[in-house]
Amino acid sequence: MVHRVAVFVMNGVIPFELGIPARIFGVARGSDGRRLYEVRTCAALPGPVRTDSDFAVEVPHGPEALAEADTVVVPASHELGTAYTEGRLAPEAAAAFARIRPGTRTVSICTGSYVLAAAGLLDGRPATTHWRNAEHFQRLFPRVAVDPDVLFIDDGDVLTSAGVAAGIDLCLHIVRRDHGTAVANRVARRCVVPPWRDGGQSQYIDTPVPEPAVTTTAAARAWALSHLDAPLTLREMAGREAMSVRTFTRRFRAEMGVSPGRWLTRQRIDRARQLLEDTDLPVDEIARRCGFGTAASMRHHLQSGLGVSPSAYRRTFRAARPVGAAAAPTG
Repeated sequence: MVHRVAVFVMNGVIPFELGIPARIFGVARGSDGRRLYEVRTCAALPGPVRTDSDFAVEVPHGPEALAEADTVVVPASHELGTAYTEGRLAPEAAAAFARIRPGTRTVSICTGSYVLAAAGLLDGRPATTHWRNAEHFQRLFPRVAVDPDVLFIDDGDVLTSAGVAAGIDLCLHIVRRDHGTAVANRVARRCVVPPWRDGGQSQYIDTPVPEPAVTTTAAARAWALSHLDAPLTLREMAGREAMSVRTFTRRFRAEMGVSPGRWLTRQRIDRARQLLEDTDLPVDEIARRCGFGTAASMRHHLQSGLGVSPSAYRRTFRAARPVGAAAAPTG
């Protein structure tokens, strides 16, 4: 069945964030071309809703769409009302959220997290929001474990993202979680965005960072991606850019937001995911091709990075593809 997504809109909604769910979920297709998500925009009262720009949007659906949704997304707004000032939902928003069925996945983009927190959905859970709001958010909702550094947090049935483009990262992650890497990569290519961004919000916070004399580590990254099966060393990667290990590490972190080692592990995990989904190769062989060396090492990294074993991941995402369907190219 098509997964139903309801996007809950409030006055002052930011158009960019409002458009993310419709764009990402709207272009997701299965290998047979079928639409995987149905996106409906709704509000506490249907009709025109103010944006933070010089135009309004016509919202066709009321809160009944929340009762029918499998996933509810709350984009950012500059008019959050009592959710922002007092940490509680206004009566009309509270009545709308009361329609959400137990077990429905709830998602926030940027300051939409205030709405989820005011509804009590983030109590005792990890969550994130735009880094500029993190301190205020934590004071207003002390029961939420706020992480201001990450691009998004997946806590099972509740997911939150940082500001603006991090909403794209989160929605792509949801597609990847629901239907696998190949589908998410197709969506990313269609939308001309990277399927995965490394690092967290810290790389976007306005702090004084010295401009490096050499402005990119792209050649080393490209070389590493083509040699993931080899036991790569930091010295080899630095040598590709004719830098010392210390200089390369500093510049790599400035550009990517993470250390070379963490980035390399992330690429190997992504390669392993693709091979687990799209091939019948034994786990030992996949571990070798991804540079993990042994199945035990790969199992450790997937458990740490994804929370699942290789066999469990394969069962989940191989089962999502119709029998006989061809694997889509990745990249």
